[in-house]
Amino acid sequence: MRTIRQLLAGEDEIQLAVRLALLALLIYWSFVVIRPFVPILAWSMVLTVALYPVFNWLSRLLGHRPKTAATILTLINLGIVIGPATWLGLGAVEGLRSFAAQLSAGTVAIPSPPPSVRDWPIIGQQAYGFWDQASTNLRALVGQVAPQLKPLAGTMLGLAGDAGVGTLKFLVAVALTGFLFPAGPRLVAASKRFLSRVVAERSVDFLALAGATIRSVAQGVIGIAVAQGLVIGIIMKLADVPWAGLLAFAVMMLGILQIGSAIIVIPVLIWVWMTKSFAVALVITLCILPASLADNVLKPIVMGRGLTTPALVIFLGVIGGTLAHGIVGLFIGPIILAVVWELLTAWVRDDDPLTIASDTDVVAKDRELGKV
Repeated sequence: MRTIRQLLAGEDEIQLAVRLALLALLIYWSFVVIRPFVPILAWSMVLTVALYPVFNWLSRLLGHRPKTAATILTLINLGIVIGPATWLGLGAVEGLRSFAAQLSAGTVAIPSPPPSVRDWPIIGQQAYGFWDQASTNLRALVGQVAPQLKPLAGTMLGLAGDAGVGTLKFLVAVALTGFLFPAGPRLVAASKRFLSRVVAERSVDFLALAGATIRSVAQGVIGIAVAQGLVIGIIMKLADVPWAGLLAFAVMMLGILQIGSAIIVIPVLIWVWMTKSFAVALVITLCILPASLADNVLKPIVMGRGLTTPALVIFLGVIGGTLAHGIVGLFIGPIILAVVWELLTAWVRDDDPLTIASDTDVVAKDRELGKV
């Protein structure tokens, strides 16, 4: 026969199992409720961490008025999103829809070369022949594979349709950062308390590493790519380059993937020199070339020497984030994966995370000011 102690122990185990099941149900239910807002919350936190040094500097400049500084910085960010970003975004959406329609109809083609190409010195005849052959062959090829390209056209139309929702998410996330800036120290303290339950001995170090990584990727990869896409897109718009918005979006994507904008810029410059006057083409070239090469100078300055995230991790973050969360995921995906990669690398090597992150020259200051 079972003793009274065994019966009581069995009842305690049942109660514990019931409590754990209820707790798991509440956690799952909470996740289901907040899941639609996860991209917005993630992007707002990334923006807060990335721009907190600017906010802190502006707050001190205004006489330690954090609410005023948060309002000014939020209005500037909203102006960027609503202004040039939306302008180029609408051009990208229109370009995607047009290209998807041409894919579906099988009418995608490289324009035939103008006769003036023959007059180019040395390579004129060869360039004209290669261009003409590529234009003819592409028309024939697209006509043959048009049925197989229709699913791709549907995907592109879906991406274009998601752009409007993505823009709205951006606006909400930017507005939310205005409330998170003044609450930065309290959020850092709460994060430290939470991490102390998970990694008690290294919670502060891991939090500093996460903050440094977010800033490095957000400013050095995402920020520079977005700025480069905007500047080059504006130049192309002013130059009346066809599909300027879509090409600017491609420049931004290539910048995030660490490939570079030369794939887009060189054909655009060739088109400009063929269709514009010498003076106009020269001005456009002098404007667009520095913008396309600026990332080579700015990235080492902004990112420092400490980020060791492989390009493959960034690439997977871009693709996976876009598939999971649409346009917003394009930006937060690589940041999240970069943070996870840096933390796992520090944990596996059993190194002090601050040793890895200190090369960014921000972690020491962040620990003093509570700016993670």
